[in-house]
Amino acid sequence: MRKILTVAAAGLCLALPVFADSHGKMDHGGSITYKFDGDFDDATFAVESAIVGAGLKIDYISYVGDMLERTGKDVGSDVKLYDNANIFIFCSAVLSRKVMEVDPSNLAYCPYGIFVSDHEGAVEVGYRTFPEGEMQEVQALLDGIVQEAVSE
Repeated sequence: MRKILTVAAAGLCLALPVFADSHGKMDHGGSITYKFDGDFDDATFAVESAIVGAGLKIDYISYVGDMLERTGKDVGSDVKLYDNANIFIFCSAVLSRKVMEVDPSNLAYCPYGIFVSDHEGAVEVGYRTFPEGEMQEVQALLDGIVQEAVSE
């Protein structure tokens, strides 16, 4: 019995860093993700549309999933991490100026990114979290864009 409780307690401790709410939002302690009810292509379209709809320009799309798949053998791994994974990179001139006027070192957080991943049919949309203070306004922008995308 003691062994079962120890194993159960260890499993609970391992699960603690990830918190989910009833809307599919999960806090991973460095990133926030939302479940997307649809396929990867629909999710990427929804994210693109939400970013542009917020009046922002996508500067770059990083095809991280393709890169990881392509380079797996080169680094000695045969693990398939994602079926697809992209990161949309963009900036907000208004918010970036605002947060950098408060603290010029906030440059480290720019540009901003929203990612879409598909792992075995589980599609998620998310972003990195930011520190307390003025960067929470940027985090709120990202959260609003992601919520817009996952609600389409």
